[in-house]
Amino acid sequence: MTVALAQAVEESVRNAAEEATRPGWPARLDLRFERRAERTALVHCQHYGPLRVQKALYPEGAEVCQAIILHPPGGVAGGDSLDILVSAAEGAHALLTTPGAGKWYRSGGRCARQSLSLRVADQACVEWLPQETIVFDGAEAALQTRVELAAGGVFCGWEILCLGRTESGERFSYGRLELATRIERAGRPLWIERGRLLGGSTWLEAAAGLAGRPVSATLLLAGRTIEREWLAPCRELPVAEGLLTGVTALPEVLVARCLAPGVEAARAWLIEVWKQLRPLALGRTAVPPRIWST
Repeated sequence: MTVALAQAVEESVRNAAEEATRPGWPARLDLRFERRAERTALVHCQHYGPLRVQKALYPEGAEVCQAIILHPPGGVAGGDSLDILVSAAEGAHALLTTPGAGKWYRSGGRCARQSLSLRVADQACVEWLPQETIVFDGAEAALQTRVELAAGGVFCGWEILCLGRTESGERFSYGRLELATRIERAGRPLWIERGRLLGGSTWLEAAAGLAGRPVSATLLLAGRTIEREWLAPCRELPVAEGLLTGVTALPEVLVARCLAPGVEAARAWLIEVWKQLRPLALGRTAVPPRIWST
């Protein structure tokens, strides 16, 4: 072994040891939206650690409050934890997104976690539409989402997962990603889903799995009685080359999924599905957050 190679190995071991002992960075964000006259107001915004909301925005009028959730470090490392709590009181309508991709770094063996908890009151609506989540090779991550709907409450949300930094040719060859989503109304489960993706697993390439696509995306609409005629406009949308899509419905949950070779195609398709569904299910024309165009 050459001196240079020995030094590189020693430095790699030292960096791994330092990463294993680095304290995690906890962050918490607690938001509450209320309907006041004809306006949805962000009445409570409490944060701990690196999670923020810069300001409430009203590009589509006073009835819908759009908020951008900021995570200033720009990425999540092993041992970090993010807790996001959002509640919408009766009649409130909030749309939440992020300014860019969320990045989950190689963890060094420690799990990083995100817990999202949404509570939606009667006649309220929360739209959770973050930009994509990029899971680096070697990341150990757990993402949990729980939505509690009151009778008459509505949730529309999506998740776009990119396994590896595909633009640089990276794949998810090792690591672990655990996913858990639960949606319930008045205590009754409407949707329960759990998943575990292991780096390098044959499931990532299998036709019954991710079919070799590094990007997977899911949109869920819950809390409304799903009308069958809502499906056709979504199923008839143009599909980019290499994109696999499907739209289906349960009595109170509509599910739209896609597998894609890249983030752009998946995001574009989800946005078009959302544009179709929002007027039908929520009675509002889709107004994309301006941050998506920057």
